[in-house]
Amino acid sequence: GCGLTIPLLQFQHLSIARGDRVLLRGLSGALAAGQILHVRGANGTGKTSLLEVLAGLREAESGTATRSFETDGCHWVGHRNALNETLTPFENLQFWCQLNGEPVEGVRGALREFELTAVADQPCRTLSAGQKRRAALARLAAVHRPLWFLDEPLSALDAAGVTHWLALLRNHQQRGGAAILTSHQALEGDVRGLRTLDLDSRVRGNDVGRANDAT
Repeated sequence: GCGLTIPLLQFQHLSIARGDRVLLRGLSGALAAGQILHVRGANGTGKTSLLEVLAGLREAESGTATRSFETDGCHWVGHRNALNETLTPFENLQFWCQLNGEPVEGVRGALREFELTAVADQPCRTLSAGQKRRAALARLAAVHRPLWFLDEPLSALDAAGVTHWLALLRNHQQRGGAAILTSHQALEGDVRGLRTLDLDSRVRGNDVGRANDAT
């Protein structure tokens, strides 16, 4: 027996709507330390809306989503990079740390981890789409937070960028972190113990994995 594991995130009987249209109904599950949940589905199935509800950025139609810590224990990286194009990657990440009351000492190391040292002091408007995405993801390396919410984190990344991100995700997992992410790209085989929630084929009321499901 492993004893009682307290989930980092629990959600019960979630129903999520956009306007008058119900996207998801009766969704329940939990995420514990070291677990990664990959949310898949066609455009319009509610992937981003679900992520926003679980992260506390959007209200559910009904049901509850509870985290075992305040929002400062979460990382959110949305589909948009949230970068000031006139600032450099270093300045963007430094500003983000200061805005969130986080130490700035890890900024250079985080940019180095995503191979952005050469462009760290260039305005973001001059960067490629892949470099901008890596600059946004560098927040994950700059400050440790136990729970990540990532909306299409692999968007615009080349093979090397995907490799760096997967290494960061595995390290996060080994440290007891958890993540929920959306991606059109298959991740099975790249991440240990990955669970998938397929919104295209989900049966109404189906539960998504419990905290003790980890493999």
